[in-house]
Amino acid sequence: MNLFSWGMYPKIKSTVFSLRDTESLRAYTEKTEEFIPYGNGRSYGDSALNDNILYAKPYNNFLAFDAQEGILECQAGVLLSEILDAFVKRGWFLKVTPGTKLITIGGAIASDVHGKNHHVEGCFSECVEEMTLMLPDGEIKSCKKGDALFHATCGGMGLTGVILSAKISLKKINSKHINQTTIKTKNLKETFEAFEAYQHMPYSVAWIDCLAQNEEIGKCLLMVGNFANDGDLEYKSKKKLTIPFTFPSFALNNLSVKAFNWLYYAKAPEGISKQKVDIDTFFYPLDAIGDWNKIYGSGGFTQYQFILPKESSYEGLKEILGKISASGKGSFLAVLKLYGKANENYLSFPMEGYSLALDFKIEAGLFELLDVLDEVVVRYGGRIYLTKDVRVSRETFEKGYPFIETFRTFRRENNMDKKLQSLQSKRVCI
Repeated sequence: MNLFSWGMYPKIKSTVFSLRDTESLRAYTEKTEEFIPYGNGRSYGDSALNDNILYAKPYNNFLAFDAQEGILECQAGVLLSEILDAFVKRGWFLKVTPGTKLITIGGAIASDVHGKNHHVEGCFSECVEEMTLMLPDGEIKSCKKGDALFHATCGGMGLTGVILSAKISLKKINSKHINQTTIKTKNLKETFEAFEAYQHMPYSVAWIDCLAQNEEIGKCLLMVGNFANDGDLEYKSKKKLTIPFTFPSFALNNLSVKAFNWLYYAKAPEGISKQKVDIDTFFYPLDAIGDWNKIYGSGGFTQYQFILPKESSYEGLKEILGKISASGKGSFLAVLKLYGKANENYLSFPMEGYSLALDFKIEAGLFELLDVLDEVVVRYGGRIYLTKDVRVSRETFEKGYPFIETFRTFRRENNMDKKLQSLQSKRVCI
């Protein structure tokens, strides 16, 4: 069948096998020379694409819940949205969640996802108490923090084995609402000052106008917040507005992005304002729009997400935003976040500093621009997020991930490097 990830690029023909039980999975791994697990298709690039795909989403049962400790055990195909639907009304929320709830537990672990509270709670792996994998030789093995298999698997892009189940710790809450504060800044200096002033808040994220120029470079709307305490736990996912067709490629251009950015920035009052919003509005605004990837046209798009060390973030971001603005290839989805310290996982993306994520329509000249941005990222000591990537070079990748040789050695020694491969892993030689 024709298969692609959320960025709709590249599109390839794949043979798909659905994961439903461990015995058929063991038989599949024995007879299949090379494959990669695939969850709900929400990674942006080619990290979950190959000629043979193991479709893990059907393996999606809840197994157990400890209501005293807030520990949920579930199979790897369970979606974060399914956890929210079942547990928010019982007063529990995810300790760490990315900007979409439409990903599987297995995908969250493989990407070691992070959210608006990394500076407080770290990556998703911090809430994983234990997980079970099937290794390439068919052995089923459990692991937890401190085990080499755990640190290779969290952020390991599905290249160590098939995640079968996990025990994750949830967060106790007393409301479906977030008390949000919005801070409107006029330039990058004010943006950094605002992030630092509000770093005590558990959740923070900024939309940034990546086409702003000169003295307005880096202007943003910074949203910070924390859960309310009103006792209202009547949570229900919002109905979606679905994009009914793929937009023509010309619809998203410099003028339309500029118009969107102007309107979005103008919607917030000057200075500081306060709102009370629900979980979906604060954490998952884009999930309210079904098939929003169709906005980018049939050629697809890529999300370029990089992170820079804290000490070099200001100068690095200023240079990168300047290059993007000058290119005219702007993104109306440009998200800036503050991060805490890196963890011990070999290929986890975050480090202490700031990351910027931008969506770009695939078009002539884009990859050349991203190559230029790569050079700046590397020069300032940063790295690219593999879950969003579809084109980074092996050289750039290796410079950003100091434990790549440790990961490669672990894969070779455990006979994982032949059986588990993706288009991405071959491109950067993981």
